[in-house]
Parts: sequence; C-alpha cells; structure tokens
Amino acid sequence: MANMNFDSTRTYLQAFEFGKLFIEILGWASPKGIKPIALTVENVRFEIKPISQLAGVVVFEASAEDGLLPANAKIRAAIHKEVAKSHHENLIIFLDKNRTQSLWYWVKREEKRSVPRDHLFVKGQPGDLFLGKLSGMFVDISELDESGSVTVIQALERLKKALDIQPVTKKFYLAFDAQRLEFTELIQGIDDDHDRRWYASVLLNRLMFIYFLQRKGFVNNRDLEYLGTKLEESKKRGRDQYYSEFLSALFFEGFAKPEEKRSATALKMLGKIRYLNGGLFLPHTIELNKKYKIAIPDKAFENILKLFASYSWNLDDTPGGADNEINPDVLGYIFEKYINQKAFGAYYTRTEITEHLCERTIYRVILQKVNTPGLAGVLAERKFENIADLLTNLDASLCKQLLFDVLPKLSLLDPACGSGAFLVAAMRTLINVYSAIIGRIEFLNDKALNDWLKKTQGEHPSIAYFIKRSIITDNLFGVDIMEEAAEIARLRLFLALVASVRTVDELEPLPNIDFNILPGNSLIGMLRVDEDAFNKKLAGEKQLSLFQQKTYRQIVNEKKAALDAYRHASSLTEDLQALRDDLQTRRCDHYEHLNDLLLDEFTSLEIKYEQATWDEKKKEVGKPKKRAVQIQDVQALEPFHWGYEFDEVMNERGGFDVIITNPPWE
Repeated sequence: MANMNFDSTRTYLQAFEFGKLFIEILGWASPKGIKPIALTVENVRFEIKPISQLAGVVVFEASAEDGLLPANAKIRAAIHKEVAKSHHENLIIFLDKNRTQSLWYWVKREEKRSVPRDHLFVKGQPGDLFLGKLSGMFVDISELDESGSVTVIQALERLKKALDIQPVTKKFYLAFDAQRLEFTELIQGIDDDHDRRWYASVLLNRLMFIYFLQRKGFVNNRDLEYLGTKLEESKKRGRDQYYSEFLSALFFEGFAKPEEKRSATALKMLGKIRYLNGGLFLPHTIELNKKYKIAIPDKAFENILKLFASYSWNLDDTPGGADNEINPDVLGYIFEKYINQKAFGAYYTRTEITEHLCERTIYRVILQKVNTPGLAGVLAERKFENIADLLTNLDASLCKQLLFDVLPKLSLLDPACGSGAFLVAAMRTLINVYSAIIGRIEFLNDKALNDWLKKTQGEHPSIAYFIKRSIITDNLFGVDIMEEAAEIARLRLFLALVASVRTVDELEPLPNIDFNILPGNSLIGMLRVDEDAFNKKLAGEKQLSLFQQKTYRQIVNEKKAALDAYRHASSLTEDLQALRDDLQTRRCDHYEHLNDLLLDEFTSLEIKYEQATWDEKKKEVGKPKKRAVQIQDVQALEPFHWGYEFDEVMNERGGFDVIITNPPWE
C-alpha cells in the first residue's frame, strides 16, 4: 500500500488548493453532477461549492457574503442541515474572503444525536497537525473495488478516523488514568507494587514519546500508525510477543543504537528508525533488576494505543495558534492527575504563570550581567532599562557578549521540578533571546559572529534544535523527591526539543540529562561539602588501597570529567550505558560518605530522631521517644547533596543564577 505524499500535501494545504488536495493527493474523485448550493442563514448569504466526493460523501467549500468565517456554531449547524438534505454525508470547509482561514466542519452521527467536529487551519501554519488528519482520508488505489471506488461505509470511516478527534481535555486524563491502572495490573514478573507502578510509568512515558514522533511523521518513513501496525504484525507472529520481542528491540536497538550497530533481526523488524537515545532508551533501573522477569500481554498495549488514537494530542491546535510545536503540557496534566498532589507538595502551575515568572526573573538576571561592569567584559557606560531595550539595540559586541559569555553560563534551577513546567518555560524564555540574536547576526558585518553561524549551520541541520539542545544540556537543572517526576520532566524537555524540527533529517540525538535533573530531597543535604572532613572519612577506611585513597577534590574532578563526557557524548561512538552506569556507581559510593558527614552534622547540632509510640491503654498515639539519629534515618530522608551533585555551579560559580519554582500558594 502506498503512503500519502507529505510534501505535495503540505504544498496544496498551504496554498489553500483543497480541491486539488482531495483529488490529486488523497485519491478522492471529482464532484460530477453535484450542483452548488446557495442559501441564507441569519441574513448572511453563503455560496457552497462541491470540490470532491468519495462514495457519496461530498466535500464542499463554503464562503459567506461578508467574507468571514461563521463564528456562531448555530449558523454552521444550520448550513450543515440544509446541505444534508441533498447530500446526507458531507464535509464542509468554511473559508474567509481571502482564503487565509479555513474551518473544516464534519458531523458525527450517533444513535440519538449528532456531534459536530470542527478543525481550524490558518494560512502560515506549518500544517503538521493537519497532515496527520489528512492522512486518515487518504485512499490508495489498492483499496478500491472492481468499480474503482470504495463503499460509503469505508468513506465515512475515513472521515471518522481523520476528524473524530477530541481535543485534550480532562476526559482524556480520566480515561488515561483508568488505562494506566489497568496497564499496571497487567504487568507480570514485578512483585513489588511500587516498582510495578513505576515501571508502568516508564513504559507509558516511552510510548507517549514515540507516539508524538509517530504523529509528527518521524518514524519509519512517516508511518503515522507505526505502533499499531507493528502490534498487528507481532500478533501474527505469535501471542503476547509485542513487549518482549518488538518493543525491546525498538527501545534498546532502534532508538538506542545507530543503524550499523543494530542486529539484522532488529533492522528487518523495526524499519527506518532514527537513533535518539538521551537516556530515555537506555535500560531502566527496574529493567536491570535481575530478580524481575517482566512480561506484558498484548492486551495492555491494545488498550492504551486505542486510547491514544482517539485524541488529537500530538500538537498544539489552538485556533489561530502555531501548530509547529508538540504540546508537552499534556504530560504535566497527567502527572498532576495521577500523583497525590498536595500530599507530596505537587502542584501544577498554568503555562501563563510559569512563563510570566520565568521571564520576569531570567530577563532581570541577563540585564544584570550585561549592565554590571566586570561581568562578561561589559563596558561601564552601557545600561539597558529592560529586555526590549537590550534586544532592540543589539550590535556586534553585545551579540558576542550574550552569545559567548552570558547565555551559555547561565544556571537555572527548579529545586522541586515536578513534571518540568518551569524548566520548559525557562527554556522558552532563553530561546526568545537567542532568536533575537540569530535574527540580528545576518545584518551585522562581523566575522566572528558570521563564522559561528556558518559553523553551527554546517554541523547541525536545525539551528533551532541545536540551541534548544544546548539550553537543556548546559543551562537547566532540576531536583524532585519523586524519581518518577524527574523522569517526566526530562521527557517534557525532550518533547519540546523534538517539536522544533520540521523533518526527521533535522533530528539529532537527544541530550543526556540524567544528571541535570535528579531525584532527591532538596531540603535535606549539604549545600557545600567540608572537603577536609570528607578526606578524613576516606583516610579512616583502612581497607582502601593507596590507589583508591583520593581526595574529595580529585573525586569531584574525575566525576566532572566523566559527566562532561556523558552530557556531550558524540552519540555514535561512546557507550552511553557504560558512561551512565559508571557515573551512577560513583554517585552511590560517594553518597555513603556524604551521608556519614550529614549524620555528623545532625549529631553536632544535637538533632534527635523522634520515634512515634502507641499508648495501648488510651488507644491513642503516645508521646514520641527521642533517640540519636542513625545512618538509616539519614538515608530514609533521601538527602540531596548540592555541593557534590552540582559542584561546578555551587563551588566554581558561587551558586545558581536563577531559582524558579512554585511560590508558596497557601
């Protein structure tokens, strides 16, 4: 079966040549013998012209005498009712006078009611979302019967598949939560309830990410139904092998290895898959746990993919808004819904609030660095009142100062990052500044700036992707007490990154940010590590060899070098899993000593552990008993040692430039 020609589809869509789009691309027929319709609704005259048809389903273009789209839903419904008298099944495309706005109107007929579905497309939008919808209406010649047509039922199924897509609403979250619970229960081989729930989240995160890629046309030569197609293929090969055979190959070979390193079996089974990695497709802690023998039946994936397919959740299709960015906010909402929010201090903050707070804070820091003599080589006489003043006065020296000194060294932290809403908003704030600089460079005759731009464009197919990737890798940091939240925050940043490219060829491997966004209790731990005390701890361990007895500074410097290699790994040569595992092993080993130091601090401050008691006579909670704090008490707090984890920021730069997080609402 042939696939829809995406490039030609995009061209006709952008040109608003909808007749040619349906006939020449989608495989529909010319509207022979179907007459135009003229009618008046609420004193406005409408001309309704047929442009295509398929098995009795007719597509019309409708334009109003006043040149406007009918904003009133009652008017649209009335027009549809009149058209349906002569053509029962139809799709009406409302157009404005200048053919710059279109509203695609289709009515889904249910047993006792009719449900309208409308979809807005505005000239200038890249059209990625609409390409996905139009692919549902595509008819391949191999699908036609002997008479060269399809049945009316098949034609209606095309429209339903393309247009019966609900917007992402609370209904989706409720449905997703129900499916998540069922999905979790179907996972076999993990006897720990917490780990089973956690692994369900890991798998669903991966599936959602791939589904976003799939709906953007970035998987297996623009196969928009890749996961579903491969599930059907797997079922033909054998029962309940989708997880163990196909998904394992997709995760750990397709996205985790370049093509030349994949097995012949994986290459044949997976098709054309872009190498991405970024830690998302390295084996998870639970997958590496040898005591678990994980198995998941096909039914679990059938249910979740069916839910995904019924929603338009891949792109932001807000009326009049740009549709070139995958909307990762859905993950924040999902996180908000299935985590017991307030019990864990988890609050979801609306986009307009996160972006406002980030802009107010980050712009002020940028201005401070530019305006302060001695910082980043600034000239004392240069002062800018606000960010608009700065960006409208960009000259070569200021562009270089921002591009090479100020922006790359900014460190932005959310110490309770949750699902990553503030980190995504911070990224967008920095992108606004970078975009102004990039747009200005071409008008400045400066060799250093031009050389940088040419080098970047030569090495990276998408400069927007490169800038986002640099921001995520070098500027953004986060901590959350829930490891699951840290994983979702990374995923949201990955989605925002992928959203910036137009074609799969522009995709580069994802950044390795496992150690930028970390789990831990940000309220407990050492901001700075007493190096002498740490060295004494090491010196007291006689079992260590002379080779192992390094100073704290040596340990941190080695970790810093390993971390830099991991963050900026050239994807095609390094063994990312080995690098990550080495860093994680170092982290676990060093945390034993760091937690010991924290215990010493608790002891010196005479902090006691208050142990709950039960008064059996009164049948109530008794007076707590105080005892000395023990090392297991410290470990149970899941401390986060800032001085060790972010040594470069805390010790070399003096701390983070910006702290962005939820204000104390209550």
